[in-house]
Amino acid sequence: MSLHRSGPAVIACAILLGACGQSGHEADTGENEDDKPAIPVEVGTPVRGDIVAMYSGTAPIEAFAEADVIAKVAGEVREILVEEGDDVSKGQILARLDGDRLRLELNQSQANLRKLQRDYERNVDLMNKGLISSGDFDKIKYEMEALEASYNLASLELNYTRIRAPIDGVISERFIKLGNTISVNEPAFRVTSFDPLVAYMHIPEREYRHIAEGQPVAIDIDALQGQRIFASVTRVSPVVDPRTGTFKITVEISDDERRIKPGMFGRISIVYDRHENVLQIPRSAIIEESGETSIFVVEDNKAVRKFVQTGYSSSGMVEITTGLADDDRVVTVGQIGLKDDAVVTVINAADNGVDDVEQDAGPASENAPTD
Repeated sequence: MSLHRSGPAVIACAILLGACGQSGHEADTGENEDDKPAIPVEVGTPVRGDIVAMYSGTAPIEAFAEADVIAKVAGEVREILVEEGDDVSKGQILARLDGDRLRLELNQSQANLRKLQRDYERNVDLMNKGLISSGDFDKIKYEMEALEASYNLASLELNYTRIRAPIDGVISERFIKLGNTISVNEPAFRVTSFDPLVAYMHIPEREYRHIAEGQPVAIDIDALQGQRIFASVTRVSPVVDPRTGTFKITVEISDDERRIKPGMFGRISIVYDRHENVLQIPRSAIIEESGETSIFVVEDNKAVRKFVQTGYSSSGMVEITTGLADDDRVVTVGQIGLKDDAVVTVINAADNGVDDVEQDAGPASENAPTD
């Protein structure tokens, strides 16, 4: 009787023990690292190539020579011989002013000078014969020299009625109109020289040891739609401005096709060093934490962190000097938050990411102008 009553209790205990054992087994399974899903990543192998060190900045493009042509005498504008966009040479006549009054003054001065010259010639004969004192002779001589100066001045002012170009260049602006009466020192034209064009950059003093005359320069201008211009550093200032902590350099640009216009804005890169045939990876693969630089590589479907030393960087690529081998499979996408020894799956395993990396690396060597 008692054995019969104890049967249900034994069965209930067995069920509870079985349930506890099952839940404990499930907990152990959940904590197993091998059962975690693999993290998808993209990888690529490093590439070898040349990489350059450069300083980059921006500066407006300016004309090396530019001049406002001003009126040196007052007068009415009688003739305009050039228009904006015309090429002009130094000394070329650009416009003519009314010179009637100045022409009459010149004629009057010339007549007075001729009369005095005849008197002077007669007094020379009298002086040689001792018939005139040296004081009277010198007085006539000085009067003649004064009249010569007046005549030359009148001739010069008449010549100023022809407004001339002071430099070779292009008429970039015309300020006068036909029939205007302009005054002395009033601007008439602006002449701009396009050869050469220049860009002035102010560079921090910490870069002074890197920048030198003759270094190649690459210039990108938005208006040229990707057509890179190559130039060189022509001058480096020997002093540093103590107010700004910068020094000035001059970049001269030759543009025979006149694609570049003064006032355009240029992004300027100065190449000051080059490392040849070095190991490179995309900048996106680099992880910087706590002052240390590292990357992840994939080995046996697991992520392995490697600490590396970097060198120059250019066009999205970074030089790796130590800590990486040529055949390492570097994680280029998905490394953020990745843990060491984590299980990963390579989602670009078909091409191993080599083509993508090489495509990104292409422009690295193009940042430096070819000699």
